Amino acid sequence: MTTTETVSTSPAAADKPLMTLAGVSQVFDTKAGPIRAVDGVSLSVNPGEVLCLVGESGSGKTTAARMAAGLARPSGGQVAFGGKDIWSLKKSEFTTFRRSVQYVHQDPYASLNPTRTIQQMLTAPLLKHGVVKGAKAAAERAAELLAKVDLTPPEAYLPKYPHQLSGGQRQRAAVARALTLDPKLIIADESTSMLDVSIRISVLAMLGRLRDELGVGFLFITHDLAIAKYFGWHGKTAVMYLGRIVEFGPTRQIINAPTHPYTRALIDAIPEPDPDLTRTKGAGSLRSLEIPSLTDLPRGCTFHPRCGLFEPGLCDGAVPALLEVRPGQSAACHVVARDGARAGGPNESVA
Repeated sequence: MTTTETVSTSPAAADKPLMTLAGVSQVFDTKAGPIRAVDGVSLSVNPGEVLCLVGESGSGKTTAARMAAGLARPSGGQVAFGGKDIWSLKKSEFTTFRRSVQYVHQDPYASLNPTRTIQQMLTAPLLKHGVVKGAKAAAERAAELLAKVDLTPPEAYLPKYPHQLSGGQRQRAAVARALTLDPKLIIADESTSMLDVSIRISVLAMLGRLRDELGVGFLFITHDLAIAKYFGWHGKTAVMYLGRIVEFGPTRQIINAPTHPYTRALIDAIPEPDPDLTRTKGAGSLRSLEIPSLTDLPRGCTFHPRCGLFEPGLCDGAVPALLEVRPGQSAACHVVARDGARAGGPNESVA
C-alpha cells in the first residue's frame, strides 16, 4: 500500500510535545493474579504529528490509549498534556484537557447513542460547552461538521439515527462528533478495522485531509502495519508487544528497515496481492504462533518463545532495554543490540 499524502509542516510541529506518556503502567487485579497490561511505556505526540501504535490484539494498545485520553488512571508513570500531569490538573484545566483530546472508537455503532439523531449528537456538546449560542447556530455548525467528513448533503444525514447509516457513514459521524470541540489531539482506536476495504481507504483519506487542514495530532491505534504505512508515513510508529514498546522510530524506517523480529513478523503477516504467495508465506521467522498469557509471562524478553533469533542464556535472562540501533530508530532486543554494538552502531538507551 502506498501513499501520496503530505503532512503540514507548520512551525507548531516543532513545539514541545502535545501529549507525553512517561513510563506509564497499568496493572489489573484478576482472580488469576495481577495482569500488567501496560509496562513502562514512554511516548510523545507533537502538535500536528501522527503517532501510530501497532501490535496484535492484547498487546496493550487500547489500554495505553485510554490512559492517554484520561479515561483510565495509570498504576504508575505520568500522562502529561501541554507539559502538565493531567491527574494533577484543576477541574477547569481537566475540562480543557478533555475537550482538547477526543476519542474515536473502533465500533461506530456501539459508540453512538442509538436514541439520538445525528443532529442531536453533534449539537449537544456544542451547546453544553458554549461553542455556539442557540439551537440554530448549533444546527448550522453540525451541518458544517458533516460536510467536513464528506457526509453531504448534510440535510440528508442530520435527522437520521445511527442504525439508518452504513458502517462507513457512522464512523464519519463519529469523527464529526470528535471535531465538535476543536480538539488538538484525536485518538483513533482501530477506527477503520470494522470497515470494508474500499470504505476504509476513503475514511483514512478523509482523516488525512482533516489532519492537514486542521493541524490536529493523531494517536492512531492499529494492528495492521499496512494501515500505519498509509496513514502515518510521514509520522512515527511504536510497535507494542505484551504491554511494552519493542520498536520505535519514523514510520518509513520501521516499514522499510525493521530491526526487531516481532516487527518483521508483523510485516510478514501483511497479505500479498497474490493469494498463492500469501498461502505459502507460513509463519515466516516465528518459532511459534502462540501468544504467552499475561498472567504467566516468559522471563527475559517476552517475545523469545516465538522469536527466530532466540539464543538461550541471552534472551531468556534480563528484560531487554529499548536502545537506539539506528539514528532515530530504537528496538528492545538483546540480539539486535549486541550485533549492532559489534558493527559499531549506536546503542544508547532511549527509555
